[in-house]
Amino acid sequence: MGCESNSRNASPPAPAIAHGAGAIDPAAIAREWKMDKRIERLVSGFDAPFFQAGLAGYSDAAMRIVARRHGCPYCVTEALLDRTLLAGGRGFAKADLGALHDNVPGGAEDHSLAGQIIGSDPDEMAGAAIKMIERNAQHSDAAGGFQAIDVNLACPVKKIRRKARGGHFLREPEGAIAILRAVRDAVPAQIPVTVKMRRAWDTSAQSQRDFERLFNGAYEIGCAWVTVHGRTVEQKYVGPSDWRPIRDLVRRYPDRIVFGSGDIWSPADIFRMLAFTGVAAVSVARGAIGDPWIFQQARDLLAGRTPQEPTIAQQRAVLEEHFRLSLAVNGEARASLLMRKFAVRFAKRHPDTERVKRAFLEGRSLDDWLSVLDTHYVEDADARDRSAA
Repeated sequence: MGCESNSRNASPPAPAIAHGAGAIDPAAIAREWKMDKRIERLVSGFDAPFFQAGLAGYSDAAMRIVARRHGCPYCVTEALLDRTLLAGGRGFAKADLGALHDNVPGGAEDHSLAGQIIGSDPDEMAGAAIKMIERNAQHSDAAGGFQAIDVNLACPVKKIRRKARGGHFLREPEGAIAILRAVRDAVPAQIPVTVKMRRAWDTSAQSQRDFERLFNGAYEIGCAWVTVHGRTVEQKYVGPSDWRPIRDLVRRYPDRIVFGSGDIWSPADIFRMLAFTGVAAVSVARGAIGDPWIFQQARDLLAGRTPQEPTIAQQRAVLEEHFRLSLAVNGEARASLLMRKFAVRFAKRHPDTERVKRAFLEGRSLDDWLSVLDTHYVEDADARDRSAA
């Protein structure tokens, strides 16, 4: 489960420019940026102002580890249903990864990691959170488990809404607060509990009041931070993410740790959101699919370096790396299906995007998939790309 990837239209809009952030110089902001020291005190290793969100059908251990190898400091799992976890279900399927013990979590390299849960009953959500934390005891050190529990109060999907989960609770703030209180009380004090929310159910005045009640209640209970997505639940993924309500929250509550989410498609967008809203960190969701370089490029900006686009050879290396990890996590049949989705997004960086995308989509086997690499991701493609420029 999870919700961030539920959109067929993943074309990057430009909300920052539309909302007045277009004049911001991302490189200048990055050079001057200072991390909120409270974040790394709460979650060790969370040392940069961005992270990878949980993505339905995408953000397994394979995707997360590739992102980490490119500079992502912190990841969130897909939303795992409380009842599935309580029943010992598929949420923690085994994967033969050697040092990377499980799909969720993915071993010591999959650090720092938040386990995201979704559900409707306070006791069941508390029990699910405990099940996640129990995974930590199976590792020799904390780096192999979960460093935080994230509660999903944002998902706009209808099947979630019908069951009073996720974003539905923005219409029932007291029910959501009861869930947060139960989870916070159940989880050891040293494990942060965090929240993912949308900015409201809709644009009505009542929705704004309900959001405010839930937002304030989360901090009063002791949640470490809230990640606010710039769309309403009713909006789903239609139209631009509005960063202005997030900016207004930060201005009204300057002492709270607030993260931002919505329409982050490039490293420049990360720093535009940081500057425009004042949030402490930015969630990278659909913009990370097929683009782990977004994290490395953001690190480059922080260090005062000019971000470099990956060469064809570098793209091929990451495609192969991701596929090897996905094979280990998911097995060949499932990995082949999953990697078609990823490859279509990876193809956006190739100079012959449409042809490469079609080739990936037409593949029906592992051999077909690898033949696309041998045909389109070869060293002389870099030379053709340079000559075309």
